[in-house]
Amino acid sequence: MSELPPTGKRKAAREADDRVYSGEDFGRRRLPRGLTLRALVPNAITSAALCSGLTGIRFAIGGDFHAAVLAVMLAGVLDGIDGRVARLMKAQSRFGAELDSLSDAIAFGVAPALILYLWSLSAVPRFGWYAALALAVCCALRLARFNASIDLPGQPHKSAGFMTGVPAPVGAGLAFLPLYLWFSSGLDLLRAPIVVGPWALLIAFLMISNLPTLGWASLRPRRAIRLEVIALAGMLTVALLTEPWLTLVGLCGMYLALMPVGVWRYRRIRQQRASAGQPKPGQA
Repeated sequence: MSELPPTGKRKAAREADDRVYSGEDFGRRRLPRGLTLRALVPNAITSAALCSGLTGIRFAIGGDFHAAVLAVMLAGVLDGIDGRVARLMKAQSRFGAELDSLSDAIAFGVAPALILYLWSLSAVPRFGWYAALALAVCCALRLARFNASIDLPGQPHKSAGFMTGVPAPVGAGLAFLPLYLWFSSGLDLLRAPIVVGPWALLIAFLMISNLPTLGWASLRPRRAIRLEVIALAGMLTVALLTEPWLTLVGLCGMYLALMPVGVWRYRRIRQQRASAGQPKPGQA
């Protein structure tokens, strides 16, 4: 039998595939393999984060705001490890990046907004809904900006080891600060929409702002205090287990206090590069 030309081979292969997918040749030829387990693991973690954030809304509808906040916090933990698992397993993909952004928009934008609305802002439906809406929309806008610039080489904050604005998981945690204080003190004033609404608007603004904020890459403790940092991490874990709400209040206060430090350090790096004749962050 004479060998088919390349075009004939491709045509025969397409016809064979058509028979397989139509069921005509089912059982006589192995179907194409699906995604490997290595590629599924990080995406499954991202999906779990999405489900956890949505479950937080379900708890809030039932009035269990403690469980609602914990569900969003669990989503934050899962969001923090899915990217690292993908890099460790060398399973990064564009699909995973898009799924991660969609999960973040719901778990750290929609879920906190609805939880705050059900907890406090529903007392003044008009103003409260706009405040909740601003939190969710600004989170989505931040993630859209991140996706649009993910492949751009000239990102001034990223090139210097900083982040632009408050990250979505951190923004969700900061938005819950009135809830943490209410859990720990029981003061009804902290539940008032006049307190929760402006705070939600402030966090929404910080998420879409251009402020340089400290990221993990810019946090490099000196060798002389590394043991102290390890001990502090252990003590922080114990504090979260024994006094979780007060500890979260302290962490939120620490992050807010470090924001001016991030702006100052970024300006200092720009000045150092300018004095050394090097291009500023983000310049070629």
